[in-house]
Amino acid sequence: MDASSFVLSGDFGYVVLVMIFSVFMLMWMGGKVGGARKKYEVPYPKMYSEDDRFNCYQRAHQNTLENYPVYLLLQVLSGLYAPKVAALAGAVWCAGRIVYAIGYYTGDPSKRIRGAFAYIGLLTMLVCSIIFALNLLKFTNL
Repeated sequence: MDASSFVLSGDFGYVVLVMIFSVFMLMWMGGKVGGARKKYEVPYPKMYSEDDRFNCYQRAHQNTLENYPVYLLLQVLSGLYAPKVAALAGAVWCAGRIVYAIGYYTGDPSKRIRGAFAYIGLLTMLVCSIIFALNLLKFTNL
């Protein structure tokens, strides 16, 4: 059994900062849902309302939460391989999710698509994570 070892690059700090930013992004989205609850009079514990204007806020936040575990996994794994690229890709993902939410908040769900560029960041992290795994397995030396 061959043990692999690596040194965590100081550049991984960029990855950590982007992950911290993502937490603030989620908090901002949660706050927007709370504000929409008051504005559209949707009491707890109701998740959704007959008023789709509220539902747009709720879905923007919920969809981001649904995708967040994948983002976190890929952010860490890709960051171990290429921290600066991963940090930039993570920032793109976060920016895309913010644009997605702002589009959704208009009340016209089709405007959420403006944030689809978040997938560029996610796919970049996925590719870096795959290369990282292949390097660990000594299948490639990229």
